[in-house]
Amino acid sequence: MQTAIGIDLGGTWIKGVLMNLETGEMLKQLYQPTTGEKDWKEAVRDSVGALRQEATALHSDAQVRAVGLSAPGLPNAANDAIAFMPGRLQGLENFHWGHFLNTPVRVVNDAHAALLAESCFGAAKGLPNVLMLTLGTGVGGGILIGGKLYQGNFQKAGHLGHITVDADGERDITGMPGSLEDAIGNATVELRSLGRFSSTYQLLEAYKQGDYLAQWVWLSSVRKLAIGLSSLINCFSPDMVVLGGGITQAEDNLLLPLATFMEQYEWRPGGHTTPIRLAQFGDMAGAIGAASFAIQAMDF
Repeated sequence: MQTAIGIDLGGTWIKGVLMNLETGEMLKQLYQPTTGEKDWKEAVRDSVGALRQEATALHSDAQVRAVGLSAPGLPNAANDAIAFMPGRLQGLENFHWGHFLNTPVRVVNDAHAALLAESCFGAAKGLPNVLMLTLGTGVGGGILIGGKLYQGNFQKAGHLGHITVDADGERDITGMPGSLEDAIGNATVELRSLGRFSSTYQLLEAYKQGDYLAQWVWLSSVRKLAIGLSSLINCFSPDMVVLGGGITQAEDNLLLPLATFMEQYEWRPGGHTTPIRLAQFGDMAGAIGAASFAIQAMDF
């Protein structure tokens, strides 16, 4: 049996998965806290070791053929380390995982990994051209062109949250005015709601109760999401747009108003629309995508 290991290194949890290469089945999942008694690097090593042991336990001749790791930040050109991630996970930048784990490791951005999980095994399986946006604290994303992840120059492609939806808005962390990330990301809820709500969850609870301020804030944000998506669709003409991240737990409270706004803004020649789907995988998407990236990138 041929298997692959995927690790998702996040600020709160380290998630690991052992996958069957032939079927895409998740054979084992592991969770460890990122900040605990162990150093997070050691916790990653322990997770990889435990998943290797699990592979052997499941089948005596099982082989782990690939190891992938997803993390926040921009990977280097070789995809064997995160080259740029200031302010989080001190020591992550330029840390060579292959040397540390004594095995080849393919490293990929966490939002890119989520896209690969969906394109290989999830909502966009089999589609060659896909955009994914992850709606959470911020807004990340990924681009699939011709069935391959597009990382671009300096590996920074897919930061779809940093397109502008309000040219007169405040500048975001990259310097873009009125970015999509600031328009709908959880980090700006308090500012957008004039101090009334501190999280998207609180905002949506009030929205569902008919609170007028909450409705104004939420629908304004969803409208800007529709404008951003329509702009991206004009640029890339994808087969599908996949939405992931914690904010998509709003489900119909997100999808129904989004569909209404997309009717106003999406260019639909001949009546053709671009499907917008919610991601199939939840918090294991990064680990699944990391394994998928390693499978695709390594020469067996």
